[in-house]
Amino acid sequence: MAEPQQPTTSYGVRLSKESFTFAAAHFITYDGDVCEPLHGHNYALRVELEGPLDENAYVYDFIATRDAIQRLVHQLDHCVLLPTEHPRILVQRVTEAGQDEVIARFEERRWVFPAADCRLLPLPNTTAEMLANWIGRQLIDVLPGLTALVVEVEECAGQAGLWRWRRS
Repeated sequence: MAEPQQPTTSYGVRLSKESFTFAAAHFITYDGDVCEPLHGHNYALRVELEGPLDENAYVYDFIATRDAIQRLVHQLDHCVLLPTEHPRILVQRVTEAGQDEVIARFEERRWVFPAADCRLLPLPNTTAEMLANWIGRQLIDVLPGLTALVVEVEECAGQAGLWRWRRS
């Protein structure tokens, strides 16, 4: 007869604020050769973090964590989000004759944007799931001691992409 497993416990915090929203344009590809038209969403972000309790008996200070998330939201707000690791979307930054632009191409389609209005993200596609991944990886870099993280990016009411990470 197997011995019963000992229960494990953990502590965490969840942040979901009205200010964790960003408006951004994107397009995604699917089914290999289908590319959506450029469009936008008013994204909402929710984050759940786990980690050990500190000397104050909390996992993370809510204010410091809120500020770290808010900085990421501001980086994405009112931008065109473009993937740099998509196998068929070519994204290049071009500076010539005083113009700083980003050119994106997918097959015969071509978009030109002011570089200041773009966020080039090291992702294979700018789906809600991949945006959650990018945001989560940024948070791992700035919040030491995390043991688990869930990032949810809602692109419209009732539709969200999730990314989960747990330290192995």
